[in-house]
Amino acid sequence: MMKLLYHSLAFYLALVSPSATATPSATSTSAAKPSTTPPLPCTIRSPNTHAFFDLNPLHISDPATSTSKHPRDRSWNATGWDMGYNFTMNFCGGVVEDLGERGGVVGVEKGLWRNVSAFYETGGKVYSIGLAIERRAVLMCSVSSQQNSVPVLRGRKLVVNYTDGSPCDADAGKRSHIIEDLSSRAILGDDDDDEDNEKQPKKPSKGHDDDDEPKKPTKTPSTHPVRRKNTVVSFLCDRDPLAQTLLLSFISSSPDQCTYFFEARSSAGCGGIETAKQTLSPSGVFGMIVGIAFLVYIVGGCVYSRVVLQQRGWRQLPNYALWSSMGRFIKVYPF
Repeated sequence: MMKLLYHSLAFYLALVSPSATATPSATSTSAAKPSTTPPLPCTIRSPNTHAFFDLNPLHISDPATSTSKHPRDRSWNATGWDMGYNFTMNFCGGVVEDLGERGGVVGVEKGLWRNVSAFYETGGKVYSIGLAIERRAVLMCSVSSQQNSVPVLRGRKLVVNYTDGSPCDADAGKRSHIIEDLSSRAILGDDDDDEDNEKQPKKPSKGHDDDDEPKKPTKTPSTHPVRRKNTVVSFLCDRDPLAQTLLLSFISSSPDQCTYFFEARSSAGCGGIETAKQTLSPSGVFGMIVGIAFLVYIVGGCVYSRVVLQQRGWRQLPNYALWSSMGRFIKVYPF
């Protein structure tokens, strides 16, 4: 029996050894090939240090669909200090607050309210400072200009941009800018000779038509795009195990309050190593090992009994006498 297992192990090692003894050049060539696997949503890998950043732990799921035992029912908050209002934000998806119950979002279509990733509320109105597409969507595909929850690296800085928020001018979406033709306007402060000439009625000349009459001022709609609010979030690494998951701080805003800057301190801002998702649990791995050992025991015992002991039928099973006595015991003394 032991000799048979020894020969089986030697045969297995002979099959595995060619792949294990591959040449270094082949190994380096395979490692140099770029990975064709699409990146996970809301993740990025540094091209210089190869550090892996994953912002999914900062995502707050909708309490109605969350599988957590105690789901969080509000998004991340940041104090606005001298702004007069506070900010609400989520990462890798929209905020969990129902903005429809708050009267909607100024200057944003109703179908995009669930994509609002950052907003503030003042004067009884909700203003979006950035949108993001759904967390489960493919973020790297070219769907629209709202690919905002994808983190980017500016040198060694991890940054998240949210764009396409509410209009910077609250009334910009309601009114159209009009450009009038100034060449047809009357001249003010002209001399008296022109006034005398204007008092004398002009006789219509032959061949005079309506085309010679002065035209009314023409109005042309402006083609300038509406400027919308956007957000820039810069991440800082915090490896303190006792620190909270995220510390979001408001830094500043542009003078026209069109761009808002935040600083996020979290362990998610620290580059790490990408861990592959395990396909088997520890109990599954243990069960697979036990199954393989049992299979080797049965197959090896059958081969040994047939070849060496010249057994046939059920007597080929390893330890047939033991299993047979157990069967007779159960038959004689049923439970």
